[in-house]
Amino acid sequence: MKRRKKKRGLQDTSKMFYLFISPWIVGFCVFTFFPMIFSFVTSFTNWSGLDFPTKFGFDNYRQIFTADNSFWTALKNTFYYVGVSVPLNTAVSVGLAMLLNKRLPGTNFFRAVFYLPTICTGVALYIAWMYLYNGDTGFINVLLAKIGIEGPRWLTSYTMAMPSIILMDMFACGTSMTIVLAGLQDIPSTYYEAAELDGANALRKFRHITFPMLSPVIFFNVLMAIIKGVQIFTQPYVMTEGGPARATFVYGLYLYNTAFSYVKFGYASALAWILFAILIIVSLIIFGTSKFWVFYREDVN
Repeated sequence: MKRRKKKRGLQDTSKMFYLFISPWIVGFCVFTFFPMIFSFVTSFTNWSGLDFPTKFGFDNYRQIFTADNSFWTALKNTFYYVGVSVPLNTAVSVGLAMLLNKRLPGTNFFRAVFYLPTICTGVALYIAWMYLYNGDTGFINVLLAKIGIEGPRWLTSYTMAMPSIILMDMFACGTSMTIVLAGLQDIPSTYYEAAELDGANALRKFRHITFPMLSPVIFFNVLMAIIKGVQIFTQPYVMTEGGPARATFVYGLYLYNTAFSYVKFGYASALAWILFAILIIVSLIIFGTSKFWVFYREDVN
C-alpha cells in the first residue's frame, strides 16, 4: 500500500512538473524549434516570403560560396571585428576586475560606474556615440582639439569606422568584468600568502595563481563574446549602415538586407545556416583547445 501511494505521489509530481514547464515547451516549439526547421527547409529554395517556392536544391549554397562577393566581404569584416574586440574586451575586463578587487575606499562606487554602460545599451546608446564620434562637433574631437590633436573622422573613415565600433563596445564590458570579479573573489587568499612567502612577485602570482584559477571564467567569457560578436548587427546598422565603402558591412547586416531589403528569404536562410555552422565549428575548436589553457580547481591543486 505504501509503495502504491509513493508511486502515485511521484506520478502526480511528474504531472505537475510537465504542467509548469508546458508554457516554455510550447513557446520553444512555436518560436524556436519550428522556425529553425522551417528556415532550414527554405534555405534550399528560392522563397521570397511572398509566394510559394518554385525550386528546391543547393543553388543558394553554391552561389554563396562561388559567386557571392558580398558574403566574403561580410565574413571578413565579421572576423575582423571578433578577432580584435574579443581579446581586447577580455583583457580590459580582467584588468578592471583586478583593480576593482582591491579593498580600497570608493571601490563599490567604481564597480557601479564601470557596470553602468552595460545597462544603458541599445539604439539610444549608439545614437549618443554617433554624436560623440561626430568629426566636427563631437565631444571626442573637440577634446582632442583642445590639446592640439586633430581628431579623425571616426565613422566616415574607411580605416577608422570598424575600430570606432570596437572601441565603443569596449566600454560595455561590465558583464564580463563582473563575472571575472566573482571569479577573483573565489580564489583562496592562502594561495597568494604561500606565494609571497616563496618570494613571488605580482607577475608570477598572476601567471601561476590568478590566470589558472580564472581560466574557466575567461573561457566562458571568450566563448560568449565570440558567439555574440559573430552575430553583431545593431551597431553597424544604426551607426554606419555598413559603410563607409562596406568597411563595417558585417554578416548580420548582410543577412538582414538579403531578407528584408532584397526579399530573398530562402537565400537569407542559407546564410543563417552557414553562420550557425561557423559558430558550431568555432565553438568546437575553442572547446578542443581549452584543455591546453583552461585549468580547474582539481588541476591546480
